[in-house]
Amino acid sequence: MEEKSDYYQVLGVDKSADAQTIKKAYRKLALKYHPDQNPDDKQGEAKFKEAAEAYDVLSDENKRAQYDRFGHAAFAQGGQYSGPQFNNLEDIFSAFGDIFGGHSGGGFFGDMFGGGRRQRGPAKGRDLKIQLDLTLEEIDSGLKRTINLRRREHCVTCSGSGAKKGTGKSTCKTCGGRGQVARNAGFFQVASACPTCNGAGQVIEEPCKDCKGSGGSQESAEIEVEIPAGIEDGMRLVVRGEGDAGPKDGARGDLYVLVREHEHRVFQRSGPDLVTELPFSFGQLTLGTKVEIPTLRGKVEMSIPPGTQTGKVFRLRGQGLPRLESSGRGDQLVRVYVEIPKKLSTEQKRLLEEFELLEQESHGKKNFFERIADHFS
Repeated sequence: MEEKSDYYQVLGVDKSADAQTIKKAYRKLALKYHPDQNPDDKQGEAKFKEAAEAYDVLSDENKRAQYDRFGHAAFAQGGQYSGPQFNNLEDIFSAFGDIFGGHSGGGFFGDMFGGGRRQRGPAKGRDLKIQLDLTLEEIDSGLKRTINLRRREHCVTCSGSGAKKGTGKSTCKTCGGRGQVARNAGFFQVASACPTCNGAGQVIEEPCKDCKGSGGSQESAEIEVEIPAGIEDGMRLVVRGEGDAGPKDGARGDLYVLVREHEHRVFQRSGPDLVTELPFSFGQLTLGTKVEIPTLRGKVEMSIPPGTQTGKVFRLRGQGLPRLESSGRGDQLVRVYVEIPKKLSTEQKRLLEEFELLEQESHGKKNFFERIADHFS
């Protein structure tokens, strides 16, 4: 497999670059290697796609965080994750509407190159985005979740054409069927979508009464999404072909699922590792003990050796979450601390006072603060 270049190096920016700097760098490269500026230049087209992939990741806060952590491995999960998915140039023009000004590559690039690239074939449907809340237990095991949503479906009456049954479409008189109108702007000829047919090149003679010419309607749908074990908060899953239906015979858009992880009452997460803090008495840490420690999959026994200091961290191997980037599991880290009782009985107080006296005798009758002063002197 060919090794991919570092995305920051592709765009020529530092790892600390802000969103505006990244966008500016991409615009510059996209203009330089735009296919209409470099016809029949396979190397230029490859650089154009490479820059688009880099921008796709670094312009997205969640993708960028995963890339900074795992590099290209963050998007090497067999297509499950929403890493760069550009099968052709039209995918790039469609993905970055704010850069290219729409599906046809108009706007900024359309003004420079006389309208950019016209879309080939039926337009793809709109992508949909939803948020999915998961518990740590669900993330630990992985699951399938059925999602209810509303999305655009083709009108049954007109089969998505938008035209009344028995009628059709006629060539747009404004643009002559080209879908674009041009105007002169100094030395350049600027092309934009036809305002009459919205770039379709045709107009409906008599609209369908059910969909009023739109060709579709919003309907309820149930989508099953498979959640891989170990997924992290902020990651996005992509379910191909489960977005809005495209106009006419256009393909469906995609469904993007943003994962949000519920805060757990016992565990904190650090990648595949789980962190928890547990209280112990002074006697337990001093004399040593064996205790049962809660994990996501039940309880395990852990030994506390005599003389354990507060703040000590123990590692339970393999008791963390599944690793996304490799096989196996993370660990569970257990930080112990002394729990100080708020109230003491008379007998407890007496025994502690006796213990303190014995401690002073064993250290030459110096109290704790005097011993600390000796340490720094």
